[in-house]
Amino acid sequence: MKKYFLIVLLGLSAHAAVACEACEKQQPRILRGLVHGGTPQGPMDYVAIYIMIAITLATLFYSVKWLLKPGEKTKTHVKHRILNEE
Repeated sequence: MKKYFLIVLLGLSAHAAVACEACEKQQPRILRGLVHGGTPQGPMDYVAIYIMIAITLATLFYSVKWLLKPGEKTKTHVKHRILNEE
């Protein structure tokens, strides 16, 4: 039952993420069909968007990098106290 609920929830959220026809006509070409609401009001709005994209991509990169290869090699690291506790 939970599996079907999750599938329906994801389907509805994907549908809600697509812009409606009225919003799509108001958006600039680069954002058309992606977002609801008003258009960016000036160049500073685009600068803010690009900064948020850069921060998000950097966060994603470092999260994956440190998840796959953490780099704590010293024997005194706190993870060794937790993992080797007897």
